[in-house]
This record gives sequence, structure tokens and C-alpha cells, in this order.
Amino acid sequence: MTKIGIIGGTGYTGVELIRLLSRHPQAELAVITSRSEAGKLVSEIFPSLRGICDLEFSLPDANSFKNCDVVFSATPNGIAMTMARELLEAGVHLIDLAADFRIRDVDVWEQWYGMTHACPE
Repeated sequence: MTKIGIIGGTGYTGVELIRLLSRHPQAELAVITSRSEAGKLVSEIFPSLRGICDLEFSLPDANSFKNCDVVFSATPNGIAMTMARELLEAGVHLIDLAADFRIRDVDVWEQWYGMTHACPE
């Protein structure tokens, strides 16, 4: 069973990940984070997931994902790169669904997205 974490579980992409992965026979949702809904049950915020996901949202923290095999980042641009180094050093695979790692050339990335890349390596 692959242990999965989701950073940003309350947006459209995060909710779809919860819905899809909670039904996947080889996936076990272990951690789902949300800054705005930390401490609340996923099913309390999204009644359509009642009986499907009984986890509680927690605050995003790289340490909470250390027991995960894979972490999906379903957050806006600029978030995944702040946690990438710690997750990768812990042996966790990171799948960023935003643009943090879409462009290999850091200068081009910074030009397009208007921010300094926190994990250029």
C-alpha cells in the first residue's frame, strides 16, 4: 500500500485527489493538510466524502509527511518549492500540480512567475 499525503486538500484539485485516491486499491491517504480547515474532518467540510475519507485536516508541515511515500501538492504556485527539499531528503516523492517545477531553467521560471524560486536545484 502506498502512503499518500496531500498538501492543500480544500481546493478543487485537492478534493478531486481525495476522492480519486481514497478509492484507489493501492493508495492509503495518510495526511491531508489545509491552513484554513486544520482540525476539522474532511467529511465535515465536504459532506460528499462522508464514509469515504475520515481523516482530519492538519496544518502543512514537512515533518507530518515523513511517513508518506508520495505527497501531492495541490496548492498555488510557490508553495511546493518551500517544502520540496525537506520532503526529498526524507525520501518522499513529491508531485506538484502547480508550476513550481514545470520549467527547468530557473531564470525563465522566475521571469514568467515573478518570484524567486526557493528550490532551484
